[in-house]
Formats: sequence, structure tokens, C-alpha cells
Amino acid sequence: MDQKDLIKEIGHIRSMMEKSSKFLSISGLSGVLIGMFALIGAGLAYLKVYGMGKLAYRNHYVNDEGVLYYLVIVAVVVLLASLATGILMARRKANRAKQAIWNPASKSMLFAMAVPLVTGGVVAIILIAKGYLALIASTLLVFYGLALVSGSIYTFKEVRWLGIMEISLGLLALLFPGYGLWLWVVGFGCLHIIYGFIVYKKYE
Repeated sequence: MDQKDLIKEIGHIRSMMEKSSKFLSISGLSGVLIGMFALIGAGLAYLKVYGMGKLAYRNHYVNDEGVLYYLVIVAVVVLLASLATGILMARRKANRAKQAIWNPASKSMLFAMAVPLVTGGVVAIILIAKGYLALIASTLLVFYGLALVSGSIYTFKEVRWLGIMEISLGLLALLFPGYGLWLWVVGFGCLHIIYGFIVYKKYE
């Protein structure tokens, strides 16, 4: 075996090891769609809150329970649509590559992301119950970013950078709570769309 064949064989072995240790069925197009869902949800929230004049900008509170419930429903619908889209498109990509979507790598990634996601969700519920609504956007951005960084070990490296940027936006939202909705739009909407295009172009 000459040097060229040896290098080729090593590359093949490395590729097989990467496929077995990382979850590579994440679809770039699902990232684009999830970003669009977030933009639609943010648009509905903006129209409901700002359009009806229920937000006191300087004090950062929503003084109408009906509006609050509406925002929660929108957030839940966006979350469910995003999860369903991510799972369905990941399964579709895995089937095309003749790979199992439920494997050791995907299980490890799910566990790594679940801890910060569940923690962030519980913290957000507590903040809502206590009336600290101005902190919701920053809390969700930070914990979501932490989940992405934790799960990035088992998938594309671009996920890590997305997570770092989400954390940064969350910290900015904590410093400037009046801009929480706009930072939410950038983090969950625009960044997801950009990330999705990058992953799609690079890996698909």
C-alpha cells in the first residue's frame, strides 16, 4: 500500500468514526424553517403587545393576563412546530443516508441539551409566576445557548458558535430588557436562518 492509498484509508476510517460518534442528521433547512417560525411568532407577539398598547416600555411589564396567556400560547405553538420540524427533517435526512436517527450519538446529544433546556424552562416558569417578565427573553436565550454548546460536542461545530451567539444575545437582553423582543428575533429567528443556510450549503 503506497502513501496515497494509506492517506485515503485513514480518511475513510476517520469518516466512519465521526459518523458513529456524532449525530450528523440535523437538517440545515430545518434551521431555516425554525427561524421563520420564530419570526412569525415574534411578529404576532409584537402586534398583540405593542399594537394594543399593553406594554409599558420603561417598566417592562404586561398588565393584561389575556395578553400574557396569548404570548405563552404563541411560544408553545412555535416550540412544538420547531420540534416537529427538526425531528421530521432529521429523520428524512437519516433515511436518505440509510442511518438510524436514534443512536448513541443522538442519545448523548439529547441528554446534553435536555439538562439546560429543562432548567431554563423551569426558571422561565418561575419568573412568569413571580412577574419578572422582562427577564424571560434573556433567560430563554441564555439557557438555549448553553444547550446548543453542550450538544455541539455530538454534532456539527457550527452548533457551538450558534450557541455562543445565543448566550451573548441573552446577556445583552439582560442588560437591556426593553429590547428583549428584538434580541429574541435576532437570536431565535435571524441566527437560525443564517445557521441553517450555512449547514445546508456546507454539509448537504
